[in-house]
Amino acid sequence: MRIVVSGTHASGKSTLISDFSVRHPEFAVLPDPFELVDEAWDDPNAGLFATQLRLSASRLHPDESAEQFIAERGPIDFLAYLHALDELAGTSVSRDLLKRSESITREALQHVDLLVVLPLTTMDGIAAGADEHLALRDAMNDALLDLIDDPDVVGERPEVVEITGNRNQRLAAIEALAVGPSR
Repeated sequence: MRIVVSGTHASGKSTLISDFSVRHPEFAVLPDPFELVDEAWDDPNAGLFATQLRLSASRLHPDESAEQFIAERGPIDFLAYLHALDELAGTSVSRDLLKRSESITREALQHVDLLVVLPLTTMDGIAAGADEHLALRDAMNDALLDLIDDPDVVGERPEVVEITGNRNQRLAAIEALAVGPSR
């Protein structure tokens, strides 16, 4: 089982993955690609997101990862950030970059069994501070939800599931999908 947990920043991905990995140590944990990029890149921009998209895509290839893993973010996250940047006032992302990024995302998702999306909801109980680039957070969430419904981006391989609820409800939902009796 190869799982990617996607969602905008401050949506509960790290918490869900941490909770899951404690109960299922047989799954390798792939950290947020942001942890793998140059720390000097702390301001959101197209170059940063394109770099993370490529990193997240390459690590999903079977030659690069374990048989069973749970990854924090996949290329679809960074494609959504690129679309969000493009929508926000004063920011422009090249059509070429978006097209290449969609292609990389589509190819990488063919190596994923389960794409878990954590959409922003009021019932999740997660509050983001003002330093969390709130406009980008909301725009990315909307872009991600649009992208997961696009078969030209997601393809046919991964099962795509939105999970909502509190911490315990989210954990129960991902466990049922990833390690439940039918798996």
